[in-house]
Amino acid sequence: MVHFGFPIETMIVFFSVIILSVYLDLFAHRNIKEISVKDASLWSLFWIGLALAFYAYLWIRFDKDSADLYLAGYVLEKSLSVDNLMVFMAIFASFGITGKLQHRILYWGIVGALIFRAIFVVAGTALFSLSPWIGFGFAAFVLWSGWKMLSSNENDDEEIEDYSNHWSVRWTGKLMPVYAKLFGDRFLVKHSELSTEQRTSITRQSLRYVTPAFLCLMAIETSDVAFAFDSVPAVIAVTQEPLLVYASMIFAILGLRSLYFILAALTKYLIHLEKAVIALLFFIGIKMAIQSWNHAIGDTGIHISPNMSLFIVLGTLVVGVVASLIFPEKKSEE
Repeated sequence: MVHFGFPIETMIVFFSVIILSVYLDLFAHRNIKEISVKDASLWSLFWIGLALAFYAYLWIRFDKDSADLYLAGYVLEKSLSVDNLMVFMAIFASFGITGKLQHRILYWGIVGALIFRAIFVVAGTALFSLSPWIGFGFAAFVLWSGWKMLSSNENDDEEIEDYSNHWSVRWTGKLMPVYAKLFGDRFLVKHSELSTEQRTSITRQSLRYVTPAFLCLMAIETSDVAFAFDSVPAVIAVTQEPLLVYASMIFAILGLRSLYFILAALTKYLIHLEKAVIALLFFIGIKMAIQSWNHAIGDTGIHISPNMSLFIVLGTLVVGVVASLIFPEKKSEE
């Protein structure tokens, strides 16, 4: 992948549309406390429409073959990225972060994805020799996240006030200065902005401190990078044209955030949907471990195709929705 078979005009159109759309998304949600199902659904339709509009542009400006390669890559990436939704839910549940802060974290997570996916595309297949071993580590994290959600109780859904004993602070507190409480929607906070009482919640003194919101953002970014080791080679197998690979991935990722908020909102009304998400976390973790074993150690004979994976994910979610409708939550009697 060393060539860009498209004129500079196409790259300008693509990046201009992406930058403008991401800015409009942030502007539209600047004052929203919590994103509703309706709002997330409308934005999801917008991102799908934008992806199809770029498909039409490629067809009209160039040819149908180029447009079809882009669309095939987009559909494949969209299917593979559904797994990310479950991991996002587990990460936010672990950090006890809800509402508007989720949008802010996912927004900057998308910005990070734009950068990291570009690096992956330029590197081609050079990075993917490491993917099996990274897959083992991330599979363990996903399985651990599923276990934490399974063993949590109803009170664990509340926002966390003090993160001093949280796993993220314990793991990173010695490497970087951390303020162990949320500070509004800030990722960084200055030492001078903290009161004497607040300074008791720092891991060590510094001029600036990262907050739990920043640690959550890093967990989201890490999960996206881990999934990229699977999805990028799959899209490259469809087309080796870097711009088509990058465009198909980015348009799929841009719509992922809206799909997440639809799923997150539905879990509040469909009581068994969260159980389905937990089951899928175990499935995703086991799938990643098997794929890594096949590449790094030896072929197990078990191969889960993207289509089969998508069928299992959607089927499990449908079971969770149907179970919630048939067996709704019983209101406690006084």
